[in-house]
Amino acid sequence: MSKPLSLIILLVPLIFMLTPCVVSCPAHQKQSLLHFKSSLLNLHKTSNSSSVGLESWNSNSDCCTWNRVVCSLYSRDTVADPENFLSGIPNPNYFALDSRILDPIYGIGSLLLLNISNSWIDGEISGKGLANFSRLIHLDMSYNSFYGSIPPQLFHLRFLQFFDISSNYGFEVEISGKGLANLTKLVHLKMSGNNLDGTIPAQLFHLRFLQFLDLSKNSLKGGLSSDVGKLGNLRTLLLERNFLDGHIPLQIGNLTKLQQFSINLNDISGQVPDSIGNLTGLERLDLGNNYLQLQIPSAIGRLSNISTIVLSNNTFTSVIPPSIQNLSKLETLGLEDNMLSGEIPSCLFDIASLKNLYLGGNKFIWNNQVKIVPKCMLSQLSLKSCKMTADIPEWISTLKNLNMLELSDNQLTGNFPLWMAEMEIESLLLSRNKLTGSIPFSLFQSQNLSILDLSRNNFSGELPQNVGHALKMKVLMLSGNYFSGSIPESIVYIPNLLLLDLSRNRLSGNTLPVFNHYISPSYVDLSSNELSGGIPASFFTGISILGISILALGKNKFSGSFPRNLTNIVDLEYLDLHDNNITGDFPDYFISKSPKLQVLSLRNNSLHGSLPSNSFYNRSGLQILDLSSNSLDGSIPSELGNLPGMSGSIDEVYSTALLCDEIKVNWIEATVSVFNGIYTTRIEMNDLTVNWKNAMQGLSSHDRHIYTLLDLSNNKFSGDVPNSFGNLIGLKLLNLSYNELSGHIPQSFGDLESIEALDLSNNNISGTIPQSFGKLDQLSVLDVSNNKLSGKIPRGGQMDTMNDPSYFANNSGLCGMQIRVNCSKDEPTPNEGQEEDDDEKEAWFLWTGVWIGFPLDLISSVLTAYLGGYFVIPTAKYHSIHYRQSAKINAGLITRTSSPWITINI
Repeated sequence: MSKPLSLIILLVPLIFMLTPCVVSCPAHQKQSLLHFKSSLLNLHKTSNSSSVGLESWNSNSDCCTWNRVVCSLYSRDTVADPENFLSGIPNPNYFALDSRILDPIYGIGSLLLLNISNSWIDGEISGKGLANFSRLIHLDMSYNSFYGSIPPQLFHLRFLQFFDISSNYGFEVEISGKGLANLTKLVHLKMSGNNLDGTIPAQLFHLRFLQFLDLSKNSLKGGLSSDVGKLGNLRTLLLERNFLDGHIPLQIGNLTKLQQFSINLNDISGQVPDSIGNLTGLERLDLGNNYLQLQIPSAIGRLSNISTIVLSNNTFTSVIPPSIQNLSKLETLGLEDNMLSGEIPSCLFDIASLKNLYLGGNKFIWNNQVKIVPKCMLSQLSLKSCKMTADIPEWISTLKNLNMLELSDNQLTGNFPLWMAEMEIESLLLSRNKLTGSIPFSLFQSQNLSILDLSRNNFSGELPQNVGHALKMKVLMLSGNYFSGSIPESIVYIPNLLLLDLSRNRLSGNTLPVFNHYISPSYVDLSSNELSGGIPASFFTGISILGISILALGKNKFSGSFPRNLTNIVDLEYLDLHDNNITGDFPDYFISKSPKLQVLSLRNNSLHGSLPSNSFYNRSGLQILDLSSNSLDGSIPSELGNLPGMSGSIDEVYSTALLCDEIKVNWIEATVSVFNGIYTTRIEMNDLTVNWKNAMQGLSSHDRHIYTLLDLSNNKFSGDVPNSFGNLIGLKLLNLSYNELSGHIPQSFGDLESIEALDLSNNNISGTIPQSFGKLDQLSVLDVSNNKLSGKIPRGGQMDTMNDPSYFANNSGLCGMQIRVNCSKDEPTPNEGQEEDDDEKEAWFLWTGVWIGFPLDLISSVLTAYLGGYFVIPTAKYHSIHYRQSAKINAGLITRTSSPWITINI
């Protein structure tokens, strides 16, 4: 009897392979495949089979001869190698495919292998359909958009050896332990990237054939069971990016065949067990971004095949174990951001295989007296914050393959060495040192330089005019130095420039670089220089095409009107023009045409005119608006009270951008993350200076995303304070001081649950301070001085801490305990009179009870004590004894007596 014909399908490009046989494919299988093809053609609205790569599929030929079809005589010994097949359903137009498109495939019950990865399938998995695949060995459904539950029928595929359902991100369910227990033949299990919840089921550790396990990028909790040691055949264990806690079990050392082990980005604590040294076949160990502590075990030196060790971002202490020098195959060692101490051992540079060394962010001490002669050819080296002093070490010049060097946060001095300028380094990070002198001309002749950060040093002189010759430059950060002269014109010819920061220098001139239509950085900061003249319209000609996200020109000497063609930058999220001399009417047209704007600072300019109400309609992302110290007048538009970005109705808008493969910018947190292989370094952008709680200070670049503020102070606004401001429940600072506002403080201000600082001083506001201020739990600064307020200052909550009289000074008649001024009984605040009457009634009844009850109680107590023999009526003898005792008491000499009597002198 012939054996049944089976199909092995990889549906992208959908392959079924035929072994030499004389049996043609069954008619029902052919019809299922033709039905599937018809569904694809209908979806793409075409009758051309070649457009979906299925031109050989027709009813007149054997489906075993079709391209992308594999037929095989079914036997337990014949299993196709999926690595020989392509993957994914033919989908040239990248349409989202409804998961029901798979229904015809489910009709092929003899299927052995099904690969539908990277196929843009959207929907739920058909449990009924999967139930037909009773012989399935290989199932790959990765990189689609499946959601819902994982059907229980899947766990009845008892022959399944390979199961990959990774990167769907729609299965917010727990892993079925009972179901996994049925898949006893499973060798490869990958469920990463799915938001799976719950704990790792115990049944998983009984799958004795399992070699590959990837549960990373989920929401798994709980600890890693000691039963993991039962998976003796395991070669890959990937658990990173979860919420796992507890310790690394000692039994991890039983996995002697393990080659890859990663628990990066979890909450694992405790010490790394010495049994880790048993994993002599381990090639990659990644324990970074956890809470591991104590010392790195010396047993790590027994990992004879290890090539990558990542222990970064933990709390390891003590020194680097000397045994690490025994790791002859080690290529990457990541120890940054721990609490390691001692001298950096020179033996690390004797590991000939070492290519990437990251030691920054510890408590190491660099010994300049130790002579380093590297035997390795490092590609990446980070010695950030290693207490390095003196000149940049010259032995670095021997590292001919070096493409990334980070020496930031040290105390290096001296000039920029010429040999370094000629090294063709791709990423050079030397910020926050004490380097001096000028930048060598030859640095920008580099054909590889991509990221240069020399910020916060003491460099001086003019910037080299050949800056634009570094054609691969993407990040150029030179802020916080003493550079002078004009901005080099050649800077606009750097075709890939993404971030440009020349702030806090002494650059001058009345021209700005004019980028063309094809060169447009996303971040430009030229603030805190001595640039002057009008901001030329041509400056925005090029960046209007690709769009700039952050533009900071504040604290210069710019004059003239607000650049009208700023409205061309539709992607602008952050604009800072503070402390210039910009004149003219308020640019209402700009606000209304900048839908992504989050931060706008025009403080301390010479703008005038009113704020049109329609300018601020639905500016959803606006979280920081500083228009203080101008000459704006008219009423404050009530529409400002409906900004979603200040009302807590949005969490994060346009917050991150991946500018290229290796650079990610978080605009709100004002940080740049640069990826170099497995290493990430963060570059801080500049602080935003605001008037925060009556003091000028910078909002930290790391914390800027948590601040929301509205500052309209030092203008000429008049009329009432908008009642709608009470809607801004996410607002942390509101400053309306030094205007000409009148009317009352809106009762709705009591709803500003996030407010920390409220300044209404120096206006003409009258009435009382609303009693609802007593529930403002976050309030720490309240200034209402120099108004016409009267009545009692509210009590309760944070209001009881407002004890600085100057914040209430010069009003019509404020009173209250905060300013130590008693309130008159004839002018109670609302609801206060009734409360005082109730208090007086309660006090009257209390004292009446005392005067009546006390004598009666006293007489009753005395009579009871006398009848019980507890005291005697004083006699002459008693008075004599009492007198002597009183004398001793007065002299401080009273001693305990043996008298049992208690005397009461009435």
